[in-house]
Amino acid sequence: MQIGKKIKELRKARKMTLTELSEKSGVQIATLSRIEHGKMVGRLDSHMSIARALGVDITHLYHDLASEPETNAPANNGTTMETFTYNEKASYEILAHKVLAKKMMPVVLKIEEGGKTNPEQNPHGTEKFLFVLDGKINAHIGKQAYPLSRNNTLYFDSSQKHFFENQ
Repeated sequence: MQIGKKIKELRKARKMTLTELSEKSGVQIATLSRIEHGKMVGRLDSHMSIARALGVDITHLYHDLASEPETNAPANNGTTMETFTYNEKASYEILAHKVLAKKMMPVVLKIEEGGKTNPEQNPHGTEKFLFVLDGKINAHIGKQAYPLSRNNTLYFDSSQKHFFENQ
């Protein structure tokens, strides 16, 4: 069983809606939905808040969880990839399947002229790597802006607040 399925079962058993769980746990409803649908696993602090809101010990939440088996199947095996939209001018497409079992998540970020991503800040110890395929972007990392163009790369600590914009 995966963490999202376990959370959903516990929530349903308590006749709670996602909204109620969000209010009791302090975890955003969109995050809870993504966890329950297997789109993300969430972080330990979120799991602790969810467990408290559900009235269970964190160990109960993790009991009988199995990890997804690692796969080396090609990503372009005829199935569609997931696309997520930041806004009307920026979106990304995940280039791998079963991302919850992976240590990295390759994506193609598309930003139209004049567009930018939402600011993000990932957990401590998280890193990102950029490779610009075409065009020019500014990568804003912390208080620094890095102008990048075709074939430029940038590797950075993504626990710093960051966003990207098309020039």
